[in-house]
Amino acid sequence: MLKSMERNKLGTRIVLGVFVGMIGVGMLLYLVPNSGGTSASSADVVATVAGEPITRTAVQQQLQRIQQGQQIPAALAPLYAQQIIEQLVFEKELEVEAQRLGVSVSDAELADRIKLLLPTAYENGQFVGSAQYAVQVNQRFQLGVEEFEELVRQSLVQEKVGALVSAGVTVSPDEISAEFRRKNEKIKIDYAVIHPDALESQVQVTDADLNGYYDKNKTKYLVPEQRVVRYLSIDPAQLAAKINIPQAELESTYNQHLDSFKVPERVQFSQILFKTIGKTDAEMAEIRKKAADVEAQAKKGAKFEDLVKKYSEDPSTKDKGGDMGWIVRGQAMPELEKAAFSVPKGEVSDVITTQIGIYVIKVTDKEQAHTKTLAEVMPIIQGALSKQKSETMANDLAQKIGDELRKTSKPSLDAIAKQYDLTVEETRPLGITDSAPELGTAPDIKETVFRLRMGDVSQPVRTDRGFVVLAVKNISPAHQGTLAEMHDRVVADYRHDKSVELARQRAADLAKRAQSGEDFAKTAKSLGLDMKTSDQVARDGSITGAGTVKQYPGAFTLPVGKTGDPVFLGSDWVVYRVADHQQPNQADFDKQKKDIETGLLDAKRQLAFESFKSALEAQMKREGKLNYNADAMKQLTRPS
Repeated sequence: MLKSMERNKLGTRIVLGVFVGMIGVGMLLYLVPNSGGTSASSADVVATVAGEPITRTAVQQQLQRIQQGQQIPAALAPLYAQQIIEQLVFEKELEVEAQRLGVSVSDAELADRIKLLLPTAYENGQFVGSAQYAVQVNQRFQLGVEEFEELVRQSLVQEKVGALVSAGVTVSPDEISAEFRRKNEKIKIDYAVIHPDALESQVQVTDADLNGYYDKNKTKYLVPEQRVVRYLSIDPAQLAAKINIPQAELESTYNQHLDSFKVPERVQFSQILFKTIGKTDAEMAEIRKKAADVEAQAKKGAKFEDLVKKYSEDPSTKDKGGDMGWIVRGQAMPELEKAAFSVPKGEVSDVITTQIGIYVIKVTDKEQAHTKTLAEVMPIIQGALSKQKSETMANDLAQKIGDELRKTSKPSLDAIAKQYDLTVEETRPLGITDSAPELGTAPDIKETVFRLRMGDVSQPVRTDRGFVVLAVKNISPAHQGTLAEMHDRVVADYRHDKSVELARQRAADLAKRAQSGEDFAKTAKSLGLDMKTSDQVARDGSITGAGTVKQYPGAFTLPVGKTGDPVFLGSDWVVYRVADHQQPNQADFDKQKKDIETGLLDAKRQLAFESFKSALEAQMKREGKLNYNADAMKQLTRPS
């Protein structure tokens, strides 16, 4: 593709993402060995599409990228993993189908799309060059060139296939008219909400009521099997505290990895950006004038953060006082880099012109190239070596305990603990669905707990905190809970069910009285309810505290002033009457027609594409081209 952008000037693509990833890992990579290698084992493969693998590594990399931009709750990580797998599978399915249909993307098409996405890659119609292009891709999308171009190409393939799939989609005049009415016909309602929770305190509970309710609902009160587990932990973090690393080893490690402690020359600066892309010559002149004025204010002592807030057009740094953090050479546009490294610390630059915009920067700190001393990096080296040694100790100890258990016909957890100076602890009673954070997180930890027999001691189980060795202390079999055992839960359930029934009765009473001609507001008040009035809402609107208009199917057919039947919203009941009914203004039809038609077409095309997507997956499965690795899928998508 780049040949279309710069015929013979560009050689090898620059993949900045590799270097970003290396920097993110940091110097510990130098201290802690890793396995290396990039080939996917069969255990690493989550799915194959036409023989092409999708690996756990690829899924985890995507998940990590998402986590860099937002915090994902641990409970939702499996859901994200599932969605990533589905997306990666579909991308490969689409590639196969696109080849079958003869759909491809030319270099020229790819270049045209990149011009739209990254117009600054061209200056006066000329490509800015491979190095500057790579910098811009990384700054704008946090991607390397190769990955960025592949994503753009995939999106173009999807667009082309989508166009083929939806080529016959049309919208009729009747559909447009119906959608116009749906969007513009509005009603206003008076309504009262009956909350069962508010009625629970009114529910009286007698022993007879409770006995009767329990007898009717006994099956709700089965007590699952519960187990109390005794366990000992082999925790590397605890072992690390006992490790004393000799000074000679620290010095040796420091000297062996001296290059990793070298700090390049770097500079920290804040910036004010005036955007110039797409501006006319007259507008450019005004921008230069404004930038020169801001430069003068800054050099006269105006607070730079205040100038940033007032003038800068860079949303990513405006709220941070323009702070760009630390950079080394090669990380910024050449014009900015030259100024940043030449302006003295604490000084403000002259106006800087780049292909993106005009800048004024203030250098806030500088650091000359140097090598960190052993004293500076001592905590890092100690931490890395302690972690490495403690994990080795934990693995060795787990191996020894495992070997010991295999030799013993009647294993004893207490004997093992005494032999290896470990502490036996005990869980609370655990059901199969209960969490057990004290045991650590592992895919099969709960299965191990409920597979053990009395008297058994498990082999060491690897967890996120090292290893645990388990033994069952007590098993309480599943049984029918008695009323005495489940008393509090039965009372709570009884009150809830009765309050729901009270709410239903109160809603029915209000609706009946209002429908017979009584004043809606007064009747609601007499029942201890507040009447509210909604805004004018369309069919796709919502009502404050009372759900969506779609949950009131009869509202648009009732005459003004009439009360509808009670509406159940899943927990609450609502009684309403139509206060106003606003018909669409036909004079607005011509103004909205085009947008409505476009919206309907887009919705139909999306539906057609989703149907195509489902049919494609079903076809791939039938033909044996799509296969999932159930074990790998389970490990990635199982809730922790």
